[in-house]
Amino acid sequence: MRILVCDGLEKTGVDILRSTAGVVVDERPSITQEEIENIIADYDGLVVRSKTQVTASVIERAALLRVVGRAGTGVDNIDVAAATRRGIVVMNAAAGNTVTTAEHTFAMLMALARQIPQAAASTKPGRWEKNRYLGVELMGKTLGVIGLGRIGSAVAHRARAFGMAVLAFDPYFAAEAARELGIEMVSLDEIFSHSDFITLHTPLTNETRSIINASSIEKMKPGVRIINCARGGLIDETALAEAIRSGRVAGAALDVFEREPVSADNPLLPLDNVIATPHLGASTQEAQTGVATMIAEQMIAYLKNGAVRGAVNMPQVSAELLAAIGPYITLGEKIGLFQGQVFGHDLSEVDIEYSGEVTEHDTKPITHAILAGLLGPVIERVNMVNSSLVAEERGIKVTQSLTRRARDFTSMIRVRTVTRERESEVAGALLGRKDGRIVRINGFHLEAIPKGHMLYLFNRDVPGVLGRIATFIGDHSVNIGRLYLGRKKIGESALALIQIDQPMSAQDLSDLAALEGVISVQQVRL
Repeated sequence: MRILVCDGLEKTGVDILRSTAGVVVDERPSITQEEIENIIADYDGLVVRSKTQVTASVIERAALLRVVGRAGTGVDNIDVAAATRRGIVVMNAAAGNTVTTAEHTFAMLMALARQIPQAAASTKPGRWEKNRYLGVELMGKTLGVIGLGRIGSAVAHRARAFGMAVLAFDPYFAAEAARELGIEMVSLDEIFSHSDFITLHTPLTNETRSIINASSIEKMKPGVRIINCARGGLIDETALAEAIRSGRVAGAALDVFEREPVSADNPLLPLDNVIATPHLGASTQEAQTGVATMIAEQMIAYLKNGAVRGAVNMPQVSAELLAAIGPYITLGEKIGLFQGQVFGHDLSEVDIEYSGEVTEHDTKPITHAILAGLLGPVIERVNMVNSSLVAEERGIKVTQSLTRRARDFTSMIRVRTVTRERESEVAGALLGRKDGRIVRINGFHLEAIPKGHMLYLFNRDVPGVLGRIATFIGDHSVNIGRLYLGRKKIGESALALIQIDQPMSAQDLSDLAALEGVISVQQVRL
């Protein structure tokens, strides 16, 4: 496997990649956009920081690419939607720079409160302007935190230690969990109207772009101070500059800008009460080592073992979880492959039921595997990463249910599909918690190992039919590996799943279907 490393990954991460057997690493720290588009087709993995843009054009040319790793928190420079459509995992090292970014945020907050950079710049030439740089205390002030993820929570924790009251807005954070941290969850407007300091810790999305703008500034407490160490684009920089000039906003501390490197004509830079740093939030030796190590280990775990950690476009599957549900994932994909090949691809509905011990685990990865199996025979590059999206784009209704009560087996997965022509149901179970079996097909009970080339055959349940079928297959120099039978009532139609060592030709299948007593035959590959 080949991995391309761009933007200068810290040596520890590169060493982890290089020390992995079967992995070749190419470092291109100064690669241009044109160059990456020209060479990306040869790589299984790509590591970037913030400089390299992983655009839809890059992804379209990435014939072998399975994973993109961002050595840092944000993935703004990666077209995640395009990667997902192509079945490429996008992962980041979000936890690797939590402490560093939180500390930088708090350093900016304190510097803003006490005007430390301005006072230092004044003092070093020999001036002594003690009365000019009057600061404010943090004790008793209110900090508004917009976005209470890892970094936002870490900043809030530090603020509480300084005696600040903390308000937070985050629609995805539970109020009860916030109360345990001494944080009050409020609306965005309440953040604006009650906060002495406001710090931003959200990703940049359509909903959060310019979340600080002229309208929101009008709602803010006069003399508010704003800190942004998250993402450029969260602030309307022109509106903020005007608010600072008017005195409505007392000052701002900014580590990120809408355009980076920041241009000299940015309206915020000439303002005395604006502190600016060049995107230093993750710039400590500890953080760079941490994110490089983390992203390298995550990528190797995925490429070598299929374990998914730090992914932004698919469920997390740790090595421990993979060990527990790996057999279910395999079984789910096999059920989907079988059902998709036998009962049709023009799906309108998929209903999945999990029962028994399997419900003790996160079943999302299994569902994604089932959908990948169902759609894989007719859609190129569909896998666990993009199967849910592909199903949604095609208007397929996907539902799932869980029941802890075991049915015929300790754990069972039942998949019902609806196409234009028919409904079908296939169920699978594990024997000994590791060996997958197809145990029911449209009401016919059997125990078939879903593996290799198989014939799915309906025949009349009368003497001699199976003998003729086996003789026909042998006469065409095809060996039968295993034979699985199922029937509902004696003398009616019966089902046979026949595992063969190599596929049969279309003509042979047609001739087999014409044998006396044979109702239908289909060939599948699992």
